[in-house]
Amino acid sequence: MNTESYIDGFLLPVPRAHLDEYRAVASQCAPIWKEYGALNYIETVIDDATCTEMRPFTTAADAKEDEVVIFSWVVYPSKAVRDEANAKIMSDPRLAEFGEKCQEIFDCKRMSFAGFRPIVIL
Repeated sequence: MNTESYIDGFLLPVPRAHLDEYRAVASQCAPIWKEYGALNYIETVIDDATCTEMRPFTTAADAKEDEVVIFSWVVYPSKAVRDEANAKIMSDPRLAEFGEKCQEIFDCKRMSFAGFRPIVIL
């Protein structure tokens, strides 16, 4: 990764009871993102939210007691590749089948999303 790279980031609460379903859908989506130019596709689930001095991700994601927090990111070689990939991904018919499934697994309107430009890479 270099400073020309571009990262899409996601933060979302998922009902604990649907975590395995979420993982299955994410595992099917990852190859699609990679096919269109993503260098890395990473999905993580919160493991340690014991932060007391700062705002924990559970608060930032407005997670309820029965929800876990997913923190995910996709790395692209550049913003231009990301923009082109996202246009293709959103029109890919394979993704359409996941849209309805995702609505059953979690509330898409509660997902946070943004594009990020790296400022420090070690």
